[in-house]
Amino acid sequence: MADNDAFFALLREGGRQRFDKANVDELVAAKLWNNPCWFSFRINFLALNFNVPIYRWIEKQFGMQRAEFVVIYALGLKDGLTASAVCSSSGFPKNTISRAIQKLLDKEIVRREVDPADLRSFVLYLTDEGRRIVDECMQPQVDRERVMLANLTAAEQLMLSELLAKVVVDSPNWSTQITLEEHEE
Repeated sequence: MADNDAFFALLREGGRQRFDKANVDELVAAKLWNNPCWFSFRINFLALNFNVPIYRWIEKQFGMQRAEFVVIYALGLKDGLTASAVCSSSGFPKNTISRAIQKLLDKEIVRREVDPADLRSFVLYLTDEGRRIVDECMQPQVDRERVMLANLTAAEQLMLSELLAKVVVDSPNWSTQITLEEHEE
């Protein structure tokens, strides 16, 4: 517990010293520097500030819900995926992704083929229309990310990328449920 207390003292002191002159809302400041869940606040704050405007724009431009775009974005990065792969890489539940895939199949934005490696399974591919949508959506996302990272040097961006990748790579080791034993530790 002493290590934890020392960490939070450093977090509060360092943050306040570096950002005293910044125009930071009082509650945001409390969540940044007086918050035992500092990591989850930062990740959620950043994700929402990226996702909300991007997905609002995608819905307005293409009439596509977030889960549908998550599917075609994944296929834009790597065509020939299973629904399970999309679920595990996105955090969305299987039923949400299944409904999204069905809508995309109906709209002819994706197509489904039997997986040659497992004839009981299907793999998904973008149609030309799906590829067009992904390509059209890429630049606004890149631009939004660039704006969000503009205050960091190239070296800081690389370090942030590496640290977050390290956390993501470790995610299979995390429990998917909160247990009483974890809460008591």
